[in-house]
Amino acid sequence: MQIQVKCNCGDQSCPEWAVVEMQGVVEVQPSFQDRLQNLEIGCLCRTSSQDFTFTVGYHELTGSRMLLKKPLLVLKKKRAIDPNEPSNPNSSRVELEIVGVIHHRVLFKTRPQALISSVQLQVKEKAGNLSSVIQ
Repeated sequence: MQIQVKCNCGDQSCPEWAVVEMQGVVEVQPSFQDRLQNLEIGCLCRTSSQDFTFTVGYHELTGSRMLLKKPLLVLKKKRAIDPNEPSNPNSSRVELEIVGVIHHRVLFKTRPQALISSVQLQVKEKAGNLSSVIQ
C-alpha cells in the first residue's frame, strides 16, 4: 500500500511543535473521567529560552528544552477518492497531511516542588504580624 504525504504549507514553513515529556502519571479526578477532551491540566510557562515551568495544581515542575536527534512529523490521516475509479466509493486511498514538525522536547525529569508549603509560611508570618499589632 502506498501512502502519500502532502505538505500544503510550503518548504520549511510548517508550524513548529514540541513534545512535553514527564516522569510519572497524571491522575484525573473521578468526576472528570468521562470528559478528558479539552481538559486543562496545568500552566506551562517559559522562564528563559531553554527553561520551562509546568504548574499542576499545587505542584511545580521545572524542565529544560532539548533538541531531538531526528525530527518528528505530526500527521493527519485523510481519505482521498481514487481518480482512476471515481464512481467506486470503496476505492479510496489514504493520504497523510503534514500538520507540524517537532524538533524539540521539553523534559521534566525532576520531582515536583510543593507550592502549598510556601503559601502556608506566608500566612503564618502575616498572622504573627497581626498578633504583634493587636498586643
